[in-house]
Amino acid sequence: MAPQLKDLGYQIITINPDRPTKLRETVAQNNFDFTFLSDSKLAAARAFGLAFKVDDPTVARYWEKFKIDLEDASGEKHHLLPVPAVFITGTDGTIKFAYINPQYKVRPPADLVLAMAKAALTM
Repeated sequence: MAPQLKDLGYQIITINPDRPTKLRETVAQNNFDFTFLSDSKLAAARAFGLAFKVDDPTVARYWEKFKIDLEDASGEKHHLLPVPAVFITGTDGTIKFAYINPQYKVRPPADLVLAMAKAALTM
């Protein structure tokens, strides 16, 4: 989907709760060719109303089952994560489309995002 969005003239930016050093590792391992921004303090996620607190049993389960250390990843002790979201903005900075789903495994279909990106060009 990224190549199609770029062909339409969009810049892809991801905002991630990991600290910059962790993001650099992720980008290097996966060879991503779009912009990653660190929001380890979750300031942007809070501003967008997307931050949620992970309870202590879930923090422990993330480590025990998946070896995910939220504190190491973010460099913070807040135990916050963002709800996954996709925003398409116009050149004027207004949000033309938003997809937010608290079910983190449910992501918007690529064809929906592409259709909304095309529609946003005419708004």
